[in-house]
Amino acid sequence: MLQEIRAALERSRETIWQDIVGAVALLVLLLGALYLPGLAGLS
Repeated sequence: MLQEIRAALERSRETIWQDIVGAVALLVLLLGALYLPGLAGLS
C-alpha cells in the first residue's frame, strides 16, 4: 500500500502543487461561507 502511494505521488509530482492550491482555495471558500452569516447578525 505504501509503495502504491509513493508511486502515485511520483506520477503526480507535476500537478501536486496545483492540487494543494485548489484544496486551500476550497477551504478558504468553506470558511468564508461559514463565517459570513455571523456578520449579518452584527449589523
